[in-house]
Amino acid sequence: MHARILYDACPLCEHTEGDSVGTASCAKHPLYLPSFPDTMRWLRCGACGHVFADGYFGEAALAELFSTANPNQLPPGADVERLRQLSSRMVERVVAARAGALGKWIDVGFGNGALVATAAEFGFEVLGLDTRAEAVQRLLELGYPALQGTLEALESPTPVDVVSFADVLEHMPFPRKALAKARSLLGPRGVLLVSLPNLDSLHWRVMDRAKTNPYWGELEHLHNFSRQRLYSLLNDEGFEAVGYAVSERYLAGMEVVARRAQPAMTQDQK
Repeated sequence: MHARILYDACPLCEHTEGDSVGTASCAKHPLYLPSFPDTMRWLRCGACGHVFADGYFGEAALAELFSTANPNQLPPGADVERLRQLSSRMVERVVAARAGALGKWIDVGFGNGALVATAAEFGFEVLGLDTRAEAVQRLLELGYPALQGTLEALESPTPVDVVSFADVLEHMPFPRKALAKARSLLGPRGVLLVSLPNLDSLHWRVMDRAKTNPYWGELEHLHNFSRQRLYSLLNDEGFEAVGYAVSERYLAGMEVVARRAQPAMTQDQK
């Protein structure tokens, strides 16, 4: 049995006290295997209010989990043209935030590859990054650059212009580390794109009331963000949110575009 590694503090603010939000079954998740716990326990931080699972999986569990994938998590995905249309609106928001400039785009956890391919279609120099070997191989076969691995291990000889976490940040045990790495890779005019579920949205509340909310039993998810908590986290990690949109990718989702914040000028620089 792959037991979760329990958090000893909030993974965002490191506060050690909080309350239990509840427990949900993950046994019906498409990737569930008997070697994983069949329930998830959710906590709310007593200081920052962040909602997170009580623990995360270690390397052995992740290796088994990443050995399979939903068909829609692999390139080219289902309904390729629809995915292209959805991705195009995401790319357009990034281009607007960059005042029309293109550049180098790294998509972390590219899944079905639609965002990578669409960004390339707009003229970006793209790189897809994913932990699933099959996803990487499929994207390479379609003719797009791809690497297997994590963002934290990635090195770039030149500054990056865009980093995207399209429904990925909520999977990461410690999102601050990924955001700090993204900021270190981005150039002065760099832009970050984040999409994930919004627990403060109307649809989330309706699903909760009807007891049909799938995110409480989402085996791979570790965090449930509100818009306010995401904005606060981005600000803490050196980003300024400049655009909000309702995600068309998944239920109750949000998409946030943020710029790499510039350091404040000293008196000597003024």
